[in-house]
Amino acid sequence: MSAATAAPAAGVRSDAWISPRAHLRHTGALVRRNLLWIRQDPESMFDAVLFPVVFTLLFVYVFGGSIGQALGGGQEAYVQYIVPGLMAMMGMNMAQGVGTGFNQDFNTGVMDRFRSLPIGRGSVLFAKISVELVRMLIATTILMVVGVLVGFDITNWPGLFAAVGLSTVFGSALMWIFLTLGVVMKNAQSVQAMGFLVLMPLQFGSSIFAPTQSMPGWLQNFTEYNPLSALADSARGLMVGGPVAHDLWMVLAWSVGITAVMAPVAIHKFRTKT
Repeated sequence: MSAATAAPAAGVRSDAWISPRAHLRHTGALVRRNLLWIRQDPESMFDAVLFPVVFTLLFVYVFGGSIGQALGGGQEAYVQYIVPGLMAMMGMNMAQGVGTGFNQDFNTGVMDRFRSLPIGRGSVLFAKISVELVRMLIATTILMVVGVLVGFDITNWPGLFAAVGLSTVFGSALMWIFLTLGVVMKNAQSVQAMGFLVLMPLQFGSSIFAPTQSMPGWLQNFTEYNPLSALADSARGLMVGGPVAHDLWMVLAWSVGITAVMAPVAIHKFRTKT
């Protein structure tokens, strides 16, 4: 075997042979590959485009009147309440998509091809997260457009951008969990099922859709430590006014903790998957 063919094999065995600059170059190339794939398969954007439209209209016009009265202002008050909450929900739903897509790439042999190349193992995962963050920002933009059309009043533009940034940070942390599920689960249906079991209690056991004061005491205790409640409440505080500091630091702490634990796990599982 020649030295030219032996070098890539050595690079495949360990990321230690790949410089940080090379990692960035590999990540950029894989991001471009994933974006081109989306252009070839525009149906993969349906969830990012339709989710904010459907959920905003559904909750505003089905639940807006009754919950809005509880808030003391009718449907208009509920619009101001639900739009920041749906922004918090956006990150979690987009995070689930990265797990199913990652699993499909394994089952179609794409990942076997990547793992045979002398590229950084982390580059594959970082590229996947980068593209999903682009999808998340598109979905958030559509959410805000629909929100304005149904009556959401943007009074604090810096707070809006801060809320989008906070949702992006938390969403990127969640993606490491779903990337791990995408590696360890056998098929995309299993990833979706597991994601559903995790998402539903977190979403509905939070302050995303309704205030928590009327919930049973044990459920209020759960919502108090639920990161989605903290994200939704901090987004509301940033966008429409209210206390922010406690919820903001809670979201950041959850994001750092999840990333610190799950990112090494996801990369390790990806490198060692047979």
